[in-house]
Amino acid sequence: MAVVVPIVGWLIPGGGHILLKRYVRGILLLVSVVAMFLIGLGMQGRIYKPNGGDILDVLGFVGDVGSGALYFLARIMDWGNVMAANAAADYGKTFLIVAGLLNFIAAADAHHIALGKKP
Repeated sequence: MAVVVPIVGWLIPGGGHILLKRYVRGILLLVSVVAMFLIGLGMQGRIYKPNGGDILDVLGFVGDVGSGALYFLARIMDWGNVMAANAAADYGKTFLIVAGLLNFIAAADAHHIALGKKP
C-alpha cells in the first residue's frame, strides 16, 4: 500500500488520501489542485514540454508534470500551448507549476501516512 498510494496520489490529486480513507483531506486536495490548474489554464498559462534546454524550462516541466493526469490531459488536448505576452499569462504559468508542486507534496504526505510515520 505504501507504494501504490503515492502513485495514485500523483496521478489523481488527492487520490492517495482517498485510498487511505482520509476523505476530507483528499477532496480538499483534489479541489485545490484542480482549481489551481484550471485557473492557470484560464489565465492562458503555458504548459512546459519535456526538453533538455534551459534549466528554468526543465524546472517548469517538473512542476507541471507534478499535476499527474491533469498534465497529460492538457498535453493531449493541446491546452496551454499559447505564447501569450501579458502579465496574466505569466501568473497562469505560475499557477500551473504550483498546482503540480502541491500535488507532489500531497503524494508524499499520503506516502508518510501509509507508512505510519504520520497519524
